[in-house]
Amino acid sequence: MSAVGIRGERDQGQDVRTSNVTAVMAIANVVKTSLGPQGLDKMLVDEIGDVVITNDGATILKQLEVEHPAAKVIVELSQLQDKEVGDGTTSVVVLAAELLKRANELIKIKVHPTTIISGYKLAARQAVKYIQSHLVHKITEDDTEILINAAKTSMNSKVIGPESHIFAKLAVDAVRLVKTQGAISGKPKYPIQSINIVKSHGQSSNQSELVKGYVIQLQRASQQMVTKVKNAKVACLDINLNKFKMQMGVQILVDDPNNLEKIRKKEMDVLKERIQLLLSAGANVILTSKGMDDLANKYLVEAGAIGLRRVPKDHLRRIAKATGAKVITTFANEETGESFDASSLGEAEEVYEEAIGDNDYIFFKGMKREQSASIILRGANELMTDEIERSIHDSLCVVKRTLESGSVVAGGGAVEMALSIYLDDYSRTLDTTEQIAVAEFAEALTAIPKILATNAAKDSIDLISKLRVLHSKSQQLQVDEKGFKYSGLDLIKGEVRHNLRHGVLEPTVSKVKSLKFATEAAITILRIDDMIKLEPKKEQMPGRH
Repeated sequence: MSAVGIRGERDQGQDVRTSNVTAVMAIANVVKTSLGPQGLDKMLVDEIGDVVITNDGATILKQLEVEHPAAKVIVELSQLQDKEVGDGTTSVVVLAAELLKRANELIKIKVHPTTIISGYKLAARQAVKYIQSHLVHKITEDDTEILINAAKTSMNSKVIGPESHIFAKLAVDAVRLVKTQGAISGKPKYPIQSINIVKSHGQSSNQSELVKGYVIQLQRASQQMVTKVKNAKVACLDINLNKFKMQMGVQILVDDPNNLEKIRKKEMDVLKERIQLLLSAGANVILTSKGMDDLANKYLVEAGAIGLRRVPKDHLRRIAKATGAKVITTFANEETGESFDASSLGEAEEVYEEAIGDNDYIFFKGMKREQSASIILRGANELMTDEIERSIHDSLCVVKRTLESGSVVAGGGAVEMALSIYLDDYSRTLDTTEQIAVAEFAEALTAIPKILATNAAKDSIDLISKLRVLHSKSQQLQVDEKGFKYSGLDLIKGEVRHNLRHGVLEPTVSKVKSLKFATEAAITILRIDDMIKLEPKKEQMPGRH
């Protein structure tokens, strides 16, 4: 308890900063070795014994149950990068930790935190400007090779790296399939949530395929139903298609035992009438998020229709959106009767069931309203298919961001090294105290290429020196004809090369956002100079005063 009379522990000044930096460095060290094409995977086992094997920074940190408040900021940072960009979750954590570590060293030599914060903000602003003006390479939607290379770069650090040539094309084709026009801006949009990823273990991962349409892991409600319907009229219901029963709490008092049979018959007739409403409106594929019993199946089998029950609500909504159907929650109409309007039906060219591996899948193809894409992933086991799904998701995000922003930058540490040289020179033009913070920011950026080289078992000092020479030469020249500014690391051969020409590319937005997010997270933690942990209130025992 402190002198102020606070019930709890209070840490101030340097103690808090050191504690925060130690916690953040511990988090960064967990993911550091998974960075880059030669990065290693992590095996995470939870309290139940479920195993996750991954090298995706956001997934690793989501699984860790972090207690320290400053470390939680870094975990949230990686989630934000995953949500906003989809890739670069490890590098953003590493960069934030490096910035914090260097800031802490400056504070130890009596540089005020406010000076460091304003220096970091200035450096981040200049870095983003420099990327936009000097390092970007503009592309159009037709640059298929560049899009495939950007997707490959994202996959190279993942488990599907060796098959990246197959999966990269898959990702690019899938994103192009779901292209739509923005309602307000009129710009093309690529909603990757319209791409459904289905996992089926068995066969090799390179037998994964892209389907033009929507695939859902479900069986027909009855095996007697037809397996294929052409020119499908799709009804999407959020209604129970079981034998009609009165609501809970409703009692029926029966005087005459003969009426019991009439009640049972009426229950069946209500369901029969509802099915008839659907069939007479022209529906031949009926999806419901609730139950569908044998009696309903009987009528659908006779009519040659397909019935699907217990369809998850998110799938139901997506299918309704793509086919142009409306999700119906009740048959009741204004005239106290029941009706079903044919305008609520969606349309698809064909709907059929097919077995893949051990499971049955329903395929919706040629949908009326908008294109859908589904990726069917194959793999040796569930751990493998889960990790492939995470890798594909990252690549889909990369392709989407590349297409929407229309520009890429060279990968393999090229951007970080160019910015480091630029900011180091820029810091010498400042005559204020921010000079030292900008110089440290420049030095912190070299952490990414250093870790990339170290993880690939290469000599990081040698490679960084060569890289620094090329980028320094590039910035001294008036016209960089040889493209030294695109020089990055080749981590297979352990040498420096022109990464733009060799197809190591990342979306510009990924680099810009990771710089901004890492700087903001570092500043957030740097501002803290006092931490008070309040003691929990002691509950009084009942009956004692």
